[in-house]
Amino acid sequence: MTQLQKETMVENSSRLGFHYGYIILIIGILTVTGALGFARFGYATIVPSMKVSLLLNNTQMGAIATGNLIGYTAFSLIGGFLAARYGPRLIIGFSMSLTGVTMFLTGLSGGFASAVALRFLTGFGSAGSNVPMMGLASAWFGPKRRGMAAGFLVGGSGLGFFVTGFLVPKVIAASPQNGWRLSWFILGALVVLLGLLSYIFLRNSPKDKGLLPLGVESVASPQSSASSMVDQMGEVNKAAPVSGPEATTKSIVWSSVYASPAMWHLGFIYLFFGFEYIIYGTFFSTALVSDKGFTQAQAGAMWALAGAIGIFSGILWGAVSDYIGRKYALAIVFALHAVCYYLFYSANADGGMLLVSVILYGLTAFSIPGIVAATCGDYVGARLAPAALGMVTLFFAIGQAAAPSVAGYLADATCSFNKAFLLAAAVAAVGSVGSLTLGQPKHKL
Repeated sequence: MTQLQKETMVENSSRLGFHYGYIILIIGILTVTGALGFARFGYATIVPSMKVSLLLNNTQMGAIATGNLIGYTAFSLIGGFLAARYGPRLIIGFSMSLTGVTMFLTGLSGGFASAVALRFLTGFGSAGSNVPMMGLASAWFGPKRRGMAAGFLVGGSGLGFFVTGFLVPKVIAASPQNGWRLSWFILGALVVLLGLLSYIFLRNSPKDKGLLPLGVESVASPQSSASSMVDQMGEVNKAAPVSGPEATTKSIVWSSVYASPAMWHLGFIYLFFGFEYIIYGTFFSTALVSDKGFTQAQAGAMWALAGAIGIFSGILWGAVSDYIGRKYALAIVFALHAVCYYLFYSANADGGMLLVSVILYGLTAFSIPGIVAATCGDYVGARLAPAALGMVTLFFAIGQAAAPSVAGYLADATCSFNKAFLLAAAVAAVGSVGSLTLGQPKHKL
């Protein structure tokens, strides 16, 4: 990038009253709403009716959820690579379309095998949408804004909770026998529409609009150290020296991501989150109906409440992480998760304890992905953030892929979901302690 180009971007960013980064943020929220809020968490409200209609048990319903999350795992790592190579806009647009189509087809499932296969493909598309979208925030927002931006993005999951919590029970009540199928049709069509919007409005870099990232006022001059190989525009600095006369900057920084102990540490912490949060997120409605004596409409209303609160939780915790530091924010959130799950485990038909549990889940459930995405940007810089996020998301996906099957098995073995929620509380407590041992980013790779 020439000095003239840098000066032009600085001038454009200061002259324009409305930064295009806000458009990226709005579309990003809608993308996460479709890719996770509808595609993944919509399953929780559909499970009770789908289970009865297809004559399945809890272990099988957990396995269907696991199929979705294995698909998410399969695309998590390559999603970051593809986004870095072909651009997030193309990958997100295609993946959202795949997600919506396979959700629609899930409504045509005739049994366990077809449901698992289609949910696998839905997970594949969800990862291809969500992982690049979270990484894209690091390119469009400066370091001081990344936590808050990522918090806004993960609020899209809360919006999905809110919509499905009210919509799905009403659809099922209107058509008790086929309502779960109609719910998949409606949600799938909405995701395809959101995918079209993402392709139209997303841009791969502020450079495409002649802008600096939001919150960045100047472009730093190249420095002669490996720590400056990624500049504020998310561009690899080709002028930076490297070890070895023939080595390229690109190969060094990419290999450094996967050789970084900090990224592996963050990955294992993310695995704990994946395991604990998805148990609550998958079996919340089923456990309320089968164990606590609630109706599906009541369970849906509580799910919607968690979503309404969750829309803003990512923003809150993103800002908190910007202020007190990523690792301390992670530790606090994990601790609140442990309390949330223990309250659900302890409550019988106690609406008060369950309400507190739901509020805590809404306040915290969508915060950790945003904090982790911001942490990746802190460690490796904007250009490599999608690849780094893809790496740690692989750990996350392994945790969340294993959890539904384990929880479903425990429910069938004990005739209750209580032990599954107690397990989630224990894993969250381990995650809290592990977060406190994270090192502070010293420099970007």
